[in-house]
Amino acid sequence: MVRKTKAQAEVTRNAILDAAERLFEVQGLSRTSLQDIASAAGVTRGAIYWHFRDKRELFDSLMERALLPFESAIILLGSQTSEPVAVRLREHAIYLFKSMLVDGRLRRFFEITAHKIEYVDEIMAVRERLINVRVRHVEMLKQHLLLAALPEANCQIHALGLHVVMDGLIHNWMLDTSAFDLVEVGQSIVDTYLCGLQGSKMQGSIEEPMIS
Repeated sequence: MVRKTKAQAEVTRNAILDAAERLFEVQGLSRTSLQDIASAAGVTRGAIYWHFRDKRELFDSLMERALLPFESAIILLGSQTSEPVAVRLREHAIYLFKSMLVDGRLRRFFEITAHKIEYVDEIMAVRERLINVRVRHVEMLKQHLLLAALPEANCQIHALGLHVVMDGLIHNWMLDTSAFDLVEVGQSIVDTYLCGLQGSKMQGSIEEPMIS
């Protein structure tokens, strides 16, 4: 009986988080009340307070269960592989674009963190998390470019440039997802960037025929 009660409580908690996630995406954090969330989840406000002290704690729990777009892609990029570096970077970018396309939760969190919250007071922790992810991603890209025998002095700026290409593509696509095919166009642009690095003596670089 105890197990069933705990299981039911977990179902309710997840229903509250799911409802909050959808509402934050549409209305933003500041314009969404706990009553809005309770109504959307089909529970009472008392049920919300049983699980969360306030909206801040609810939002924190929402962020804890989420991997932001670049976090999941970083995990994949960090895995061991024997592929040439340029191919690995290309597949990393394609994985990121495809994830945004097929994973509704990933898109919702990108929308919330990019456009639907104000980075003030207690929410600054989210901004710090995003900055940390950017730093980690650029550093990992830099290490891959070093493995490709690019001149060390250029690796930092090339890594930052590649991050900006991917991040900028996603931001622009999210503004209007019908404007272009994120995977097809994103792949072509990343390929063009990587091909440009051939002039920097990148080993194992992507060849023109691989661009689609």
